[in-house]
Amino acid sequence: MWALWVLVGAAAVSAHLQDLAFEGQKVFRVIPQNDEQVEVINSLASKIEVDFWQPDSVTLVRPKMQVDFRVEADISFEVEDLLKESGMEYRVLIDNLQAAVDAQFDSKARTTSHSYEKYNNWETIAAWTADIADQNPDLVTRSVIGETYEGRPMYILKMGKSGPNKKAIFMDCGFHAREWISPAFCQWFVKEAVETYGKDAVMTTLLDSLDFYVLPVVNIDGYVYTWTKDRMWRKTRSKNAGSFCLGTDPNRNFNAGWCTLGASRSPCDSTYCGSAPESEKETKALADFIREHLSTIKAYLTIHSYSQLLLFPYSYTYQLPSNYEELNSIAREASKQLASLYQTKYTYGPGATTIYPAAGGSDDWAYDQGIKYSFTFELRDTGRYGFILPESQIKPTCEETLLAVKYIANYVLEHLY
Repeated sequence: MWALWVLVGAAAVSAHLQDLAFEGQKVFRVIPQNDEQVEVINSLASKIEVDFWQPDSVTLVRPKMQVDFRVEADISFEVEDLLKESGMEYRVLIDNLQAAVDAQFDSKARTTSHSYEKYNNWETIAAWTADIADQNPDLVTRSVIGETYEGRPMYILKMGKSGPNKKAIFMDCGFHAREWISPAFCQWFVKEAVETYGKDAVMTTLLDSLDFYVLPVVNIDGYVYTWTKDRMWRKTRSKNAGSFCLGTDPNRNFNAGWCTLGASRSPCDSTYCGSAPESEKETKALADFIREHLSTIKAYLTIHSYSQLLLFPYSYTYQLPSNYEELNSIAREASKQLASLYQTKYTYGPGATTIYPAAGGSDDWAYDQGIKYSFTFELRDTGRYGFILPESQIKPTCEETLLAVKYIANYVLEHLY
């Protein structure tokens, strides 16, 4: 075993000397059955660079838990040998990550024009926010709520027919940079709203009666980085004092049990909580906007991937929210609506018990601000593609998710007073 660890360590060092690329990298799924096998995973992660896809961190790994992680090409076969030797149940989800990255695009020919059924880079999305507002002035307005660490404007779209004393629903996408299906959904939602207004009775009623604030990409800098440098990047791109590691996990950066369960104080970790709550310009801009509009915002929806989950508070504690029965009922019915189109199965429940504890999340924070309808979506899939969901799945993923979002929004509307 010791000889194997020496080989692992040497290969990990050589991998760092290479340019970022995914050729030959593998994504494994393991299910440790006991504490001893959990320790094998912990030991592995302490000796080589392991990118945990599910859960977000090695500290969250428990017996009987499904664990997906990515390793460098140079060490992948040694890791597989180690898993075999440990007797742990495992499978290779992705045999060559570069091939999966290439295959996520339906066509090698990419254009700068915006498409709802393809992944769009930030420049294309930014231009689209202006176009959609210009083309639908009676339904959509665009404003800036702040700027990112690297100075990019954070555009938000306000959707709805003008009217007095309207309540609102806030929805954001793109917290974690590599979750490309998330921003794709926010764009799809806006498209459906403007195209079906006056045709679809439910959507028409929603836009007549409510406003929707849609933030298409929260972590813009990270999203840009996934297009230009590292497709697997997760965090923001801010500098961390005293560390060469960049970025903070924006969904561990809110003042909701900040940096306790399921978050890290190490700047090099993927779940780094930041130097303080709202230390990131992106999370502070979002939080400031919600605080400024707290009297009108009645629901908060945040869109992530992957796992096919519909979660509600709490994630930073095992305590149940005061309206647990109501939230659970909404999530159950929304999941049924979602499954009615393509039979996609979602699991629902409080974050901490349904997946794992995670402190500092935006959904818990919004709930604690008094927004009692607060939900997190984890979109397709359950691991076959993970963060590399092919473009061919954008349309069905967005179509089914829209059904759930419309159900939640309609429920909120019916229970405003």
